[in-house]
Amino acid sequence: MPPAFHPYGPSHQAALLATLVLFMAMLVLARTRYAVIAQRVLGSMLLALYPVGLAVHAYYGSLTAQTALPLQFCDIAAIAGGIALWTRRQFWCEVVYFFGLAGTLQGLLTPALMDECPDLRYFLFFLMHGGVPVTSIYVVTAMRHRPQPGAVMRVMGFSLAWYAVIAVINFAFGLNYAFQSAKPPQASLFDHLGPWPWYNFSAIALGLVFYSVLYLPFAFRKRAA
Repeated sequence: MPPAFHPYGPSHQAALLATLVLFMAMLVLARTRYAVIAQRVLGSMLLALYPVGLAVHAYYGSLTAQTALPLQFCDIAAIAGGIALWTRRQFWCEVVYFFGLAGTLQGLLTPALMDECPDLRYFLFFLMHGGVPVTSIYVVTAMRHRPQPGAVMRVMGFSLAWYAVIAVINFAFGLNYAFQSAKPPQASLFDHLGPWPWYNFSAIALGLVFYSVLYLPFAFRKRAA
């Protein structure tokens, strides 16, 4: 059997280092004439993750109803990030900022992953979970699309709508998108949110807390101005 992925093992450390390098490279390129090209390359990569992921899962025989739809929290964040980098639309910048730092960053730090390098699914996982947080910070710094008043409620409303759709799909087809039906097998923040199904409500409440905290720097800045 191929080796299993171990959090904070050498391959995880390599992925974290690569994410840091990507972040620094994007900030450097943001100050050059190649800024738009860099944004669109990163945006294209994020948008390509879903179709490429289908092909990769099909190759490994792991393409199932659970892996076939772009419905996970981080899938939505990646799509939002790609749209934000290409269009600079304020709403999508806000979605990737809150989704990326409140959720996808958790996946980067506590990966729910079994596939070890050089499995292609390992690379897909960290391209998404590294690329989205980098984009989250990039859109509010280099691109200066900071959350505007009402952003927390806008993104919270979007989150609740997505969560409700996922709940219907999970119930109808016996799936586990967004870990609504069962917690990740690896240690994660879900372990501290109570038993099923109550941890779903805890996750929603915690999401609102995270969004509010992430908005605070911009709220204080506006008041100071």
